[in-house]
Amino acid sequence: MDKTKRLFLKSKRSFRRRLPPIQSGDRIDYRNMSLISRFISEQGKILSRRVNRLTLKQQRLITIAIKQARILSLLPFLNNEKQLEKTESTARTTTTGLLTRNKKK
Repeated sequence: MDKTKRLFLKSKRSFRRRLPPIQSGDRIDYRNMSLISRFISEQGKILSRRVNRLTLKQQRLITIAIKQARILSLLPFLNNEKQLEKTESTARTTTTGLLTRNKKK
């Protein structure tokens, strides 16, 4: 194989070792909010295993801990503050739009 062909076939991935998201001393528990909050998106969704870079067992334990924390009201089920602001602003425009339509008739 020619040298120029080998350069093009070379993988573009870097095989950098990263630190695991969960250290061996960390305990996966519903009370450990600093650990649990790292695995929740801004909307309040549980991030996938691929994004979290967790093992299957760790992802299961994180999911169970998040669900327990939600049931005990330590975490919200949804974090939709931005969505509430959007719906309030659209509700204002629609209600004013309806009022102006009714006034025209």
